[in-house]
Amino acid sequence: MSAPGYSPGSYFNGINGIHLGDDVWIGPGVKVISGNHDRAAMQLHLSAKPIRIGNKVWIGANAIILPGVTVGDGATVGAGAVVIRDVPPGALVVGNPARIVEKKDMLDA
Repeated sequence: MSAPGYSPGSYFNGINGIHLGDDVWIGPGVKVISGNHDRAAMQLHLSAKPIRIGNKVWIGANAIILPGVTVGDGATVGAGAVVIRDVPPGALVVGNPARIVEKKDMLDA
């Protein structure tokens, strides 16, 4: 398993919670940000659901995962992707905003 300490330049903001599953691989420069600032009062953070990252997930270098997102088991987040909505199990997402480009049957995983 990879951990934030093994991924240089990664940043984890857990103000609203981050749940990591088993066997999660995290590339360098990844940002996992569970809280946004209130635009009217920048010193305040908005409440949101925690970020949930499932089992056997791979998060590529410089990807960004934003508040309230769930990344399903066996999913892959491509390098540089900006994840603003949930990622289904087994999906490969890329781009900004991240979009599904491939999905594998989790029975084959």
